[in-house]
Amino acid sequence: MPTRVLLIDDDTRMFELLAEYLGQNGISVSHAPDGGRGLAALEANTFDAVLLDVMMPGMDGLEVCKRIRAKSRIPVLMLTAKGDETDRVVGLELGADDYLPKPFGPRELLARLRAVLRRAQPSSVADRLESSGVSIDVSGREVRVEGRAVDLTGLEFDLLLALVRRAGRVIPRDALLGEAGRSDTVVSERTVDVHISHLRQKLGDVGTRLIKTVRGVGYVFAKEGA
Repeated sequence: MPTRVLLIDDDTRMFELLAEYLGQNGISVSHAPDGGRGLAALEANTFDAVLLDVMMPGMDGLEVCKRIRAKSRIPVLMLTAKGDETDRVVGLELGADDYLPKPFGPRELLARLRAVLRRAQPSSVADRLESSGVSIDVSGREVRVEGRAVDLTGLEFDLLLALVRRAGRVIPRDALLGEAGRSDTVVSERTVDVHISHLRQKLGDVGTRLIKTVRGVGYVFAKEGA
């Protein structure tokens, strides 16, 4: 069966172009011209991913993303004419899986869409990781700390997974996104610091104790007993 994607965007011409191009690459695209109808379509149908425009009349894409994340872990790729880092950070903090500023080429969109779909698939490596009270269900993309479920954004989950998989090894800031499989996510090292800070807060005392900053270098997830 073809991959099914929902485009929530008020630009009908863009839908026509993407439907043709993505259709040639095995991806079926449905269209909702505003946030309300996009949310209704997600309730009524099954999709593999969402392409979500930020700048729409009425309910904007950031609010739509927030409402999607309240109910679903479906991959969300945000599209916007805004290109500054603040908007990227807000979208990622709300749970978007990636962010692509307009104008963009269809080949780049296809590559990024395939990347978020791959990340959403069950992993072929260790399915569950346990370290110092942190339990990670890799295929289910769920995290528990001392038995307590922790709700992380997609980027926060990938950062934690990268750190735990390399527990005891310092990962430089400029390499951490690549280690997390997010080399195509364009944010600054300062933005990485912000997401690590949020991750520590969500993990509570465990996060503060185990995710250590190596000043001037990056981060390390402390091994048990270290």
